[in-house]
Amino acid sequence: MADIRPFRALRPLPDFAFRLASRPYDVLNTEEARGEALHNPLSFYHISRSEIDLPPGTAPHSPEVYGKAADNLQQFIRERILLMDDSPCFYIYALTMNGKVQTGLIGLSSLDDYDRGSIKKHELTRPDKEMDRVCHILATGAQTGNVFLAYEDHEGINQIITDWTGSHDPVYDFQASDGIYHRLWVVDKEKIQQRVRDLFAQEVPCTYIADGHHRAASASIVRHTLSTEGKINSADDPANFFLTTLFPASQLTILEYNRVVKDLNGMDTDEFLARLSVDFTIVPGESTAMIPSAPHEFGMYLDKKWWQLKAKTGSYADNPIGVLDVTILQEKVLDPLLGIKDPRTDDRVEFIGGIRGTGELIKRVDNREMRVAFILYPVTIRQLFEIADKGQIMPPKSTWFEPKLRDGLVTHCIR
Repeated sequence: MADIRPFRALRPLPDFAFRLASRPYDVLNTEEARGEALHNPLSFYHISRSEIDLPPGTAPHSPEVYGKAADNLQQFIRERILLMDDSPCFYIYALTMNGKVQTGLIGLSSLDDYDRGSIKKHELTRPDKEMDRVCHILATGAQTGNVFLAYEDHEGINQIITDWTGSHDPVYDFQASDGIYHRLWVVDKEKIQQRVRDLFAQEVPCTYIADGHHRAASASIVRHTLSTEGKINSADDPANFFLTTLFPASQLTILEYNRVVKDLNGMDTDEFLARLSVDFTIVPGESTAMIPSAPHEFGMYLDKKWWQLKAKTGSYADNPIGVLDVTILQEKVLDPLLGIKDPRTDDRVEFIGGIRGTGELIKRVDNREMRVAFILYPVTIRQLFEIADKGQIMPPKSTWFEPKLRDGLVTHCIR
C-alpha cells in the first residue's frame, strides 16, 4: 500500500512563480540552461543547474557547483522569493498541453516503500547521475527535483482532486514560454489530507516511477548516508521521504524516444539497407517524415530521405520486453549492425525526445553531426506497468513523458 504524506513545501510567492519555474535539470545541458536563465535572476536553474553562475568550463559536478546551489537557495529564501508553508499540505498540479489537461497530486512518498519495491521501477540508473543528485541534495538540504509517479486510476482520489480544483482558486496559474499551462492548488484541510492518505494506504497497492529514476535513487542514497551518520532519529524525519507528483494512468502521455547514430559502422548506404532487409521490410525513401503508425514500424532518416522499416514477423521475441520497439531496434540494428553494445555508455548514439519533433532529427543528420536517425513508436503506459510489475527493466531511454513538471514550484527540504 502507498504511504503518501502532506508536507511543508518551500515554494515561490505567486508573483515570482512564472519567472522561477524551470524545466527539469536533466532535460537540458549547461549552455541551454545558461541561455534560458539569461537576464532572469529568479530562474530556478540558478539552483538546479548552478554551474551557470560559475565561469564557463567549470566542471558541472565539482564541489563549487553544489556549494553555489546551496548559496543560491539560501539567497532566494533570505530575499523571500521562496517561502515555506506554515503547515503540511498536499498540492494539486495541473498541466495543460495542446488542450489536454493532466492533473496530479504532489506529496511525499515513503523511501521505505521505494526500498522494498512497492514503488515500481522500469529503468536502470547510472551511478554518476545518482551521485550528482546525492551531492546536490546533501549540499542544499533539499530535494529540488520532482519524481513523476503513476498509479492505476482510483475514482475516490480522482473525485477529491476534481472537487478541490472546482471549488478553490489556484495559487499559481501561468503559461510557460513553451505554451504549456501550469496551475497549482494548495490542499490545506487536514480532513481532506487524511482522506487522501487513507485511500492511497488502503486501496492503491503500488505506484510506478514514470520519470525520475535517478532522483528517487539519489533520495534513497541520501537517506542511507544520513542514517549511517546518525542524523535520522525518527520514522517521520523528512529524509525518509521524497518529493513526488502522482498522476492517474489514464491522463498520461508517452512520446517516442528517438535515436540518432554518428556513423554506419564502416558500411555504405547500400550495404546497410541490404543488412536491414534481413529483419525488416523496407519501404523506399520519401521526402516527408514517415512517422510510425503502429508498433514494430520505424521511421529512418538517411541520406536526406525518409524510409519506413517494418519488423518482420518472427524477428523479435514475443515477451513484454522483446516486443518493445526500443528492444527490436537495439537487438536487430544498433547492436549487430552498428556495433552499439551498450547505448547507455556508447557516445556514437544519442537520444532525442519526441517533443523535439522530426525537425531535430533532420537537422542532426543534415549537418553531418549524425549519419542516421530512427523514429520509434511510443511505449504504452500498460506496457510500462506490465514490465514494472514483473520486475523487469526496459532498455535505456524507452519513454519520454510530456508535459514535463517544472522545478522550483515545490521543493522538499530535508534539513
